[in-house]
Amino acid sequence: MSGAPVDLDDIQGLVRFGYKHHTEACFLLLRVTDPAAARAWLARAPVASAATTEPPPATVLQLALGSEGLRALGVAEDTIAGFSPEFLSGMGNDPSRARRLGDTGANAPSGWLWGSGAQIPHLLLMLYALPGQLQAWQATIEAQCAAGFEIMTRLPCGELRGNEPFGFADGISQPMLDWRRDRAVRDAEQLRYTNLSCLGEFLLGYPNEYGGYTDRPLLDPQRDPQALLPRAEDAPHRADLGRNGSYLVMRQLQQDVDGFWQALDQLAEGDPALREKLATAMVGRTRSGHPLLPTAKSSPPDLNAFTYNEDPRGTLCPLGAHIRRANPRTADLPPGDPGMVSWLMRTLGFDAQSLEQDRVASTRFHRLLRRGRAYHHAQGPEGAETGLHFICLGASISRQFEFVQGAWLHAPHFDGLPNESDPLLGSRAAAADGTATDSFSIPQLQGTDQRLPGLPQFVTLRGGAYFFLPGIRALRYLASQGAAP
Repeated sequence: MSGAPVDLDDIQGLVRFGYKHHTEACFLLLRVTDPAAARAWLARAPVASAATTEPPPATVLQLALGSEGLRALGVAEDTIAGFSPEFLSGMGNDPSRARRLGDTGANAPSGWLWGSGAQIPHLLLMLYALPGQLQAWQATIEAQCAAGFEIMTRLPCGELRGNEPFGFADGISQPMLDWRRDRAVRDAEQLRYTNLSCLGEFLLGYPNEYGGYTDRPLLDPQRDPQALLPRAEDAPHRADLGRNGSYLVMRQLQQDVDGFWQALDQLAEGDPALREKLATAMVGRTRSGHPLLPTAKSSPPDLNAFTYNEDPRGTLCPLGAHIRRANPRTADLPPGDPGMVSWLMRTLGFDAQSLEQDRVASTRFHRLLRRGRAYHHAQGPEGAETGLHFICLGASISRQFEFVQGAWLHAPHFDGLPNESDPLLGSRAAAADGTATDSFSIPQLQGTDQRLPGLPQFVTLRGGAYFFLPGIRALRYLASQGAAP
C-alpha cells in the first residue's frame, strides 16, 4: 500500500455510498440562530459514517457547512481562511464566477430561490430513509435542531427510481475511488483512460492525481488540545481539519420536461422514432443507459466501460452530447500506437490525427462524484417543479466542478464545436461576440452535420451553494469552537 489505511469511521457515508436502498430523502437548508445551541447539537449529531453496516440503517443523516455557517458558529477566521477561495466566496456572490458557470439570464443568482443575498444557507442536512421511514425521522431531526437553527427551506426529493426527470437512466458514470490506496503517490503519465481515481481527488488530506495534497486548514496542535483532529500525512506536526472531508456542490436544477419533449417533437415533425433518436443523441445514451458506442462484452454489459477513442468525429455519440461533455474519457495524451516513437509524436504534436483529438483536457483531473436526487414538489411561485438536486463531491471546487461546468458543459467551443453549449443544461446565452449558442450538431458519416437550431432553455438554476462536508472528527472539533471568549 502507498499510504496508511483509510479510517472509514471518520468519513461521512455519502462519499462511499449513494444510499440507493434509502429511496426517501429530504434536504434541509438551515441558518444558525443560537451559536451555542447549534454547536451543542453538532457535537452529538447522529452523522452516519462510511463504514459498512449490515443490515443498512433505517435512516441516515449527512451534514455539510457553508463558509458563512462556520463564521456563524464562531470558528476562528484564520482557521476558515485555510479553505479554498471558491468555498469562501461562495457560488452566488461573484459576477465573474456566475458568467463562467453560465449562471446568467434566467440562471442568474438574483433570481434564485436560495443561495444568494440573504438566502445563503449556513448548513445543509441530508436525510435519507428506507421506505416509510422518512417522515418520523425528519420530524425528530427538525425538533432536535430547533434550539440552534432555523429552517430556511426544505427540499424534498422524489422516490429514487434510477431515472432523471427527462426519463433517462442516471448515475451511471461514476469514478471508482482507490479506497485501498494502491495507486502510486506520484504524477505518473496515463496513456489510457481509467475509471479508478486517487482518493485525494475526493477526500482532503490524501494525495491526488498530481501526487500532491490539496490545500486545506492545517492547525497548530495547540489549537486542538483534545486531539480531536487527525494529524496531516504531509505535515505530521499539524492537525488536519480537512482530512476525510470533501467539498460539496449543490445546485437545484429545474427541468422543463414538457418543453424538452415538445421541442424535440417539433424538430422531428411529429415522428416518435425520430424524436427518440434526437433525444438520445443529445443525451449520448438511450433511456436505459446504453451509450451510443459499443460497451464491454459482458453480461450484463458494463454501461461505463467505454471511451470515445474509436469515435473521434462523434458520428456515433455526438461531440456535444451531454455525457461526452460531462466526462470526455480522455487520457493524458490522445490515443495512438504503443511505443516510444508514437509517444514522442503525440507528445510533440507531430501526429496530425492525434493533434486533431487533443482538444479536451485529461479527464482524470476533473472527475466529479455525483450524489444528486430528482425532485417533484410545489417549490416555486408557479406551482409544481420537477428537476434535480444536483450534488457532487470533490477536493477542488475550481479544478473539478467549476472546470467541468465552465470548460466543458457551458463552453460554446467544447471539442472544437461551433458555438453550442450543453444540449440539456445550456443557458443558450449568446457567446462573447454575440453569436447564438442555441443549436446542437449531430455529425454524419458523409456530408455536413445535421444541425438542430433554436433550442430553448430546458434547465433553469433555482439555487446553489458550496459546502464543506467535514470528516466526523473534524465536525466534533468545529462544534467545540467558539465557546471561549
